[in-house]
Amino acid sequence: VLDSHTSHIASKFTEIKQKNDKRTGKMLEENPKEIKTGDASLCILKPTKPMDVETFKQYAPLGRFAVRDMKQTVAVGVIKSVCKGESTGKSTKSAVVSTQSRGIAYVVVE
Repeated sequence: VLDSHTSHIASKFTEIKQKNDKRTGKMLEENPKEIKTGDASLCILKPTKPMDVETFKQYAPLGRFAVRDMKQTVAVGVIKSVCKGESTGKSTKSAVVSTQSRGIAYVVVE
């Protein structure tokens, strides 16, 4: 579950783009097969429902996120970019109204 601000939406890690050094931010490995506890990475997440988020630079409160599994936090980070897409899952009324102007977020996170 991806938690951003007040949203709690199921999401899927679609791609791990790169593995970075935690201290310097330099790329260590491109397209790694896995990341482990304590690693920094650049990933693409795809929410199953429409979700309103912004990049961290544009609006910090909507640019932070946490990924939780069984009530345990497994990842935290900031949103680097947002790509609008088409809805594939169910939507609430408020999400439909919101996405008419904004679209669904494909989130690139670090």
